[in-house]
Amino acid sequence: MKEHRFISLERVIKNGFINFGRNIYLSVAAIAMMAITLTILLFAVVSNAAFHHTIEDYTSRIDVTIALKDSVSEVQRNRLITQLQSVQNVESVDYISKVEALKIYEEQTTETPKLLGAIQETGNVLPVLLVINPRDPNQTQSIKDYLDQPAIASLYSFSSYSGERKQAIDNITKATRFFQQAGVVGIIIFTLISMMIIFNTIRMAIFNRRDELVIMRLLGASPWFIRGPYVVESMLYGVVAAILSVLVCAAIFAIASSTLQASTFGLLDIGYSSTFFKNNLIWIILIQLAAGIIIGAASSAIAARRYLKISKQ
Repeated sequence: MKEHRFISLERVIKNGFINFGRNIYLSVAAIAMMAITLTILLFAVVSNAAFHHTIEDYTSRIDVTIALKDSVSEVQRNRLITQLQSVQNVESVDYISKVEALKIYEEQTTETPKLLGAIQETGNVLPVLLVINPRDPNQTQSIKDYLDQPAIASLYSFSSYSGERKQAIDNITKATRFFQQAGVVGIIIFTLISMMIIFNTIRMAIFNRRDELVIMRLLGASPWFIRGPYVVESMLYGVVAAILSVLVCAAIFAIASSTLQASTFGLLDIGYSSTFFKNNLIWIILIQLAAGIIIGAASSAIAARRYLKISKQ
């Protein structure tokens, strides 16, 4: 019994390879369309990783800075720092003294002598600063709500979370959510398109060979024996398409990283994309092969199963 099953499996695989080479034009068309889809899928994955890296770099710089009033005592300041550290979503609070603030100001105004001279003439009028670093840059509103409390707001004269800076922070957090969601949606859409393409390809192959399949069915061939070669054929489509998609993407990233003068296009970091592709090449190949095989096998199984239902009627 086991030997019979092994022979049947061997024949199914053999027939799958025969079907693969029987109609070269249909095979090439199916592989081409699937390779395009897998290439788009791969670009979507790499681009999503690059977007996430860039946005993570931007959001890591997001903080909320408040300038304490000169009337705030050391006890009040230390109590405020302790309270802020216990606020939800606060990672840390950095204290910048008036002396440190002056040093930073001097470093930033070395090329503007007038501004530097003005602060030197008037003395150090810069306030003590508290830099609040959020754990999740997308949830800075919780920090603002805490700072807006009257008892807390009376201790500082300025908050960086306002005006244009507030708008910039909000725009970055919105972009983060958008690209994360768009990446997932894009992958799902292109996967469905790929499955539809393979489904129609197998349907055409079944239609061209329907007389042969009906005879096999009448002679007592099992549905699995008839359907199996199409599954194997589609898996071969997936393997070849996956290899082609990796080669195409490798060539594109190699050319882009060596010839493009600018390393970024908006939020897409070309340099990081190429590095990510090289560092994860083995995983990318395995994932592409798995995606091609699964998509091809699932699509052909659905198409063949649908045909077999018709043939029984």
